[in-house]
Amino acid sequence: MKKLAFLFSVIAFLLINTNATAQTENVWKTLSKLTFKKQYDEMLGFKVDVPVFSDDVKKLSGKEVKVKGYVIPVEGYRSHKEFVFSAYPYSMCFFCGGAGPETVMEVYAKEPIKYSPDPIVLKGKLELNDADVNRLIYTIRDAELVRESQ
Repeated sequence: MKKLAFLFSVIAFLLINTNATAQTENVWKTLSKLTFKKQYDEMLGFKVDVPVFSDDVKKLSGKEVKVKGYVIPVEGYRSHKEFVFSAYPYSMCFFCGGAGPETVMEVYAKEPIKYSPDPIVLKGKLELNDADVNRLIYTIRDAELVRESQ
């Protein structure tokens, strides 16, 4: 009976860890499920692209997510509490190579996170932005470093 309980424990552990990894890997894919509509912005005086989030994206709003990506430093290569996080390496900025604004997010970390050219995993609360054209469409608040690159 103890062997059976142990076996179930091992299987549950593997399923939980596999699921956590899958969630981390699929966040950017989920965040890409959006469209844009043209809308006149009174402050700017012209039409701008406004994101229209899919139901899958809306389900993540306000939830803690884990996301793997690259730090794009705002000022120098040091530790930052506020920075841009990208699905792609720095040399592949969101407007380069066909990537769009859904491939980057603003990060507001609890503690400074050291710059690394390698991918890292962050966790934090996801916020969606479809109103302020001067901000990115995704933000992670209270971010914490989960894992440095391996």
